[in-house]
Amino acid sequence: YQDTGSVTQFALISLLETTPPILLSPVAGVVADRWDRRWVMIISDFSAGICTFVFALLFAIGSLEIWHIYLITGLSSVFSTFQLPAYTAATTLIVPKQHLPRANGMLELGESVDQLISPILAGVLLTNIQLQGILFIDFLTFIFSLVTLLCVRFPKPKTTTTIKANKSSLLFDINYGWNYITTRRGLLGLLIFFAISNFGVGVIQVLFTPLVLSFASATAVGIIMSIGGIGLLLGSLVMVTYGGPQRKINSLFIFQLLGGLCILVAGLRSSITLVGFAVFLFFFGLPISNISTQVIFQKKVALDVQGRVFGLMGAITGASLPLAYLVAGPLADIVFEPLMSPKGLLAPSMGIIIGVGKGRGIGLMFIITGVLLMLTTVVAYQYPPLRQVEEQLPDAIN
Repeated sequence: YQDTGSVTQFALISLLETTPPILLSPVAGVVADRWDRRWVMIISDFSAGICTFVFALLFAIGSLEIWHIYLITGLSSVFSTFQLPAYTAATTLIVPKQHLPRANGMLELGESVDQLISPILAGVLLTNIQLQGILFIDFLTFIFSLVTLLCVRFPKPKTTTTIKANKSSLLFDINYGWNYITTRRGLLGLLIFFAISNFGVGVIQVLFTPLVLSFASATAVGIIMSIGGIGLLLGSLVMVTYGGPQRKINSLFIFQLLGGLCILVAGLRSSITLVGFAVFLFFFGLPISNISTQVIFQKKVALDVQGRVFGLMGAITGASLPLAYLVAGPLADIVFEPLMSPKGLLAPSMGIIIGVGKGRGIGLMFIITGVLLMLTTVVAYQYPPLRQVEEQLPDAIN
């Protein structure tokens, strides 16, 4: 971005990061089930490390061009796509089921620490060791992960007779994973519920920065996001130390309701304090609801099918995010912001409650999104196969 000044070219990098998981996750899930999951992760990490090495080499010799960045970003995303279902399914292989909530909490804790430290560290490192130094550190992290994987052994999951007989067909395996979910109504309901929630979160992600910038500075955005990072860290720590409630579906419903309420509250007033409080609570509950969903799937899905199931989950929930990105911006600019302008159609009614002017249309979108997420949670709770998924479906792992 410093070299081109083009937001469009910069945004295209994000598009190339998010597209491969949507397109390739079902295939990656099949690969994770067919092959040794440890070697899927090793090959994925090795290939991504080569991409980083090529990136660094091109930069060092002064030959790095925009299309190189696009190509390397896309390839790295492809390799990460193949790693994720193998990584998630491998967790179930090596962790006893009673410790899955705490183990997943540790994974979330690692990600929350990453989100807190990495952006700050990146800015400091860019100033002191320049981009080539950062690329070298990035390459070293791949070597570290490869050494770790080479030292760990994964037990092999038992293979079902049905899968053995049809193992030659990639399309069959993808369809088998889909049928596995759809024939278990509780899991299908959980997947749909999670995808809808993910869509709502995607809308908020796009609109959060414009909302805060409508009444505060860019510094305030950073402070509020740091507060959210602290909430994410504490929520992960709760799962690591406590493991959450025995019935994971209850914690999912409770914290999804809380998340919807936090989104609603954030849209009510142009207040840094109010938004910061809502963001803290939202991010505190996020790892708890995510881990609860993950643990239910890990316990209820057979080990030799988990790659396919998690691959399909990644594709479906991943697709909800770019859809939210496409919808949120035009709705804010064309519909809601004009409605909440000083002379807008809703100024005499909603304007009395939440105010009018810049950013108040986005605030109204927050309120509507929060209400819809809470209503979705209430409706989901009324669906018996989902509410009783932990009792009706037997655990598929010992």
